[in-house]
Amino acid sequence: MEQQKLPNSTLILVFGIISIVTCCCYGVLGLIFAIIALVMAKKATALYMEAPEQYSGFQNVKTGKILAYIGLGLNILYLGYTIWLFATLGTEGIMNMQQEMMEQYGM
Repeated sequence: MEQQKLPNSTLILVFGIISIVTCCCYGVLGLIFAIIALVMAKKATALYMEAPEQYSGFQNVKTGKILAYIGLGLNILYLGYTIWLFATLGTEGIMNMQQEMMEQYGM
């Protein structure tokens, strides 16, 4: 019997990578990609465990799942940091901080 590729294995890997890359988008965008990758990885793992000899590409699912967990952690940390900034400095304080940084670096 010929092995078929595990559904969404490459997409899980791509979403795991995107969740890490987009962690600086206030922690929201990457969080969405990480959660989607983890849900898809759970379904793909369950499908693979039913008949492992029928599917290939499980390594992409495992790698994507690990990357999604890393992205999830980074995004939660960055989202918490963003919430903390708004809670302590407020919108005006953040704008002043950005203005000072721009002046400091000559932008």
